[in-house]
Amino acid sequence: MKTYIISKDYSAITGLRYCKKSTHSGEDFYHKKLNGWFKEAYENDEEITIVLDGGEDGYGPSFLDESFGNLVYDFTLDVVKRLLHIDSTGDPEWGENIEEETFPDWENNRIKRIDPIKTEDHEAWYRLTENNVLEQKVWVDKKEEEE
Repeated sequence: MKTYIISKDYSAITGLRYCKKSTHSGEDFYHKKLNGWFKEAYENDEEITIVLDGGEDGYGPSFLDESFGNLVYDFTLDVVKRLLHIDSTGDPEWGENIEEETFPDWENNRIKRIDPIKTEDHEAWYRLTENNVLEQKVWVDKKEEEE
């Protein structure tokens, strides 16, 4: 099992939901780190642990929702639950909220094909297709509406 610590392997300070709103956003973390980490876990059928402890200012709910919600959208709830462990001993509510609120909400969006919003262009990322084939490309999802 591999372990990744957000505060060390990404940033000690995290931002809001979208790249357009802040640096080190949940959208940015997902596309620059979490998607690739999880892709490797999937290919190796290996569990991974994401440690939420150690961040300087904690984590906003929108950062966590966007990060882990995109994971469910791209890999399905069943696969995420099988391979992902969230370690949030410093604040157990973070992990509980992800598992009890984010996961089911984003699985519902995936099933209904309500695309995630992207506020900037990202390099190709991984997603399981309907045939359970891992594919890497720039997926055509919605962009946040201009304010």
